[in-house]
Amino acid sequence: MNKFIYIRVSGKDQNEARQVADLENLDIPAENVYIEKQSGKDFDRPKYQELISRLQEGDIVYFHSIDRLGRNYEQIIENWNRITKEIKADIVILDMPLLDTTTRSNDLTGKFIADLVLQILSYVAQKERENIRQRQAEGIAIAVKEGKYRKKDIDMDLARQLKADVEKGLISIASASKKLGISRQYWYRLVKKFD
Repeated sequence: MNKFIYIRVSGKDQNEARQVADLENLDIPAENVYIEKQSGKDFDRPKYQELISRLQEGDIVYFHSIDRLGRNYEQIIENWNRITKEIKADIVILDMPLLDTTTRSNDLTGKFIADLVLQILSYVAQKERENIRQRQAEGIAIAVKEGKYRKKDIDMDLARQLKADVEKGLISIASASKKLGISRQYWYRLVKKFD
């Protein structure tokens, strides 16, 4: 049996120190600690996928909180089931003792309560993500109205050239979007305009 830790923060400007401090006393070897700075909107995260590929039956993976696993309701449930039912590894959510499959009860009531708590917390995590996006949009709308915000001017000729380079495999999407000073998400919306 191996023990693993998965730590995630949403952005490069965020710090994982709080989660690290809370998980330090678990005495887990450094090679079994996965730290990722990436959004929880989906599970297309390299470190998370690497962790999943290493998990075996009987292993335990620790998360600080359920929203560190992710913020998409259906995908949280799907990944929870993948770990606990398909791989048959255990999950411990440190800030929610009811979500600890290492102490699972064989009775139906115990399983029902754990599943119910997971469903509720997954819903709350996704709702929080939606609220963050709404607050961000509202903030931008106010800033635009007050003249304090304007969209970035993009060199469209350079964008077309970079799109061609990406299609030829000469450059990655991450590098192309970085050269334009935009996010990868905005890159996808931008290149649709060229089709």
